[in-house]
Amino acid sequence: MLKKTLTAVALAAAAFSVHAADVLKVAATAVPHAEILNFVKPQLKAQGIELQVREFSDYVQPNAAVQDKQLDANFFQHQPYLDSYNRDRKSDLVMVPNGKVHVEPFGAYSSKIKDVKELKDGATIAIPNDPSNGGRALILLAQQGLIELKDAKSLTPTPLDIAKNPKKLKFKELEAPLLPRALADVDLALINTNYAIEAKLNPTKDALFIEGADSPYTNIVAARADRASDANIAKLVNALRTPEVKQFIQDKYKGAVVPAF
Repeated sequence: MLKKTLTAVALAAAAFSVHAADVLKVAATAVPHAEILNFVKPQLKAQGIELQVREFSDYVQPNAAVQDKQLDANFFQHQPYLDSYNRDRKSDLVMVPNGKVHVEPFGAYSSKIKDVKELKDGATIAIPNDPSNGGRALILLAQQGLIELKDAKSLTPTPLDIAKNPKKLKFKELEAPLLPRALADVDLALINTNYAIEAKLNPTKDALFIEGADSPYTNIVAARADRASDANIAKLVNALRTPEVKQFIQDKYKGAVVPAF
């Protein structure tokens, strides 16, 4: 009888322990965001937070899930993309305090040429079809002297904003996850680093040219405005900005992902 009573007490204690843990649901793209989040799970668990990472393969659903209160926060995007999303979707997502984590230098890739100097007149260039990342691609092309933009300070230019195109380059706008698959069909593709890594491309070796670490496109933790100061989300941000995470990023991604803290 005593044994049964002790067992019941132990089970009740375990159930209470599970119930007492705070659950934090965070949306992320698989690489590197989910990998970094999974790295900090033990640290958060020690603080009584069960971190649940929900992986997405696109850039729309992670924001929609947070806006609709299905998830608590997300970690996959930079501020220019978030600004564009909020403007287009009439949402109120914000970067949480101290929410800057890392930069993924944006790069240009090709399966047809080994050097940008080999790019022929009339070549087809694939770029992301969302305003912020498409603009980012065009800015990088302008920095290489391949095109000239009407407004050099704009972060969201489109192909319509190209002032000079001496090589008569043709632009193909695609969903960001599809860009690696388009390499065989275009001469050059500007690819977000998370999708490049997923496609087994090494940004520091395979990119013909790439952004520097001073890129303004820092990846952030975002949440609804009414949750921006949530204590558990603050603990998540603190966990993502430790020396241990910085070392993890440097060791695992070897320059393809750069800490921003």
